[in-house]
Amino acid sequence: MIQMMMLLDHSANIETWVTKMSNYFSYLPNFDYVNRIPSEQNISSYTEVKNLFKRVKLNDQLFQDLTNFTKYQIVGDERPDNVANKIYKSPNYDWVVLLSNNIINIQDEWPMTHRTFELYMNKKYGITNYDGFHHYESIEVKDSSNNFTILKKGLEVPSDYSITFYDGALGKMTTITDTNVGVTNYEYETRIQDEKRNIFLLRPDLIQTVLRDIKKLMEYKSGSTQFISRQLVKGQNINLF
Repeated sequence: MIQMMMLLDHSANIETWVTKMSNYFSYLPNFDYVNRIPSEQNISSYTEVKNLFKRVKLNDQLFQDLTNFTKYQIVGDERPDNVANKIYKSPNYDWVVLLSNNIINIQDEWPMTHRTFELYMNKKYGITNYDGFHHYESIEVKDSSNNFTILKKGLEVPSDYSITFYDGALGKMTTITDTNVGVTNYEYETRIQDEKRNIFLLRPDLIQTVLRDIKKLMEYKSGSTQFISRQLVKGQNINLF
């Protein structure tokens, strides 16, 4: 039941976003695909569809200059179209948000909504095991003079981890057993989601430049027998061979 609820909740969120992605699809060129409907199959039967295999990415030169981007932290249940509307004044530039971060699979690379996250946690750990320890991490350990770091903070270590070192200030070997803290399942999964919230966004003043470049890159080049126009090519009819 939980699995089905999570699927429905996440699907609804994605469906809303995909509906708003229509602006991106408008840049895709078309493709004359051989009609597969049995009653309509003949050598001249084609259906014009969008070429979903045609993909672009932002120019590498844009990424080489970090001043072309600004840092942004996704808030709450914001979707790409919500971010685009806030930054670019239009939800239709949601795909620019994704391209700016090389996001291909939004289900895995965009933070979950609060509801989806809770359902995910229930399914993976059980509602009573949120506070169970996922792993243990080291705390910072210094020598007695507090001048030298013996153990860095944040390293994954066993629950019974201890460290023995020569303390120069004391002039003897020292063992410290209080070296770690437990990270709960909830803390661990929350960290993963929070990391996804930190993204980069293309500066709004560069949008029109990117749109011109993408429109040009999406065009077909002449010279092929399949070429019809810059926005249309025809697929080969395998029924002829």
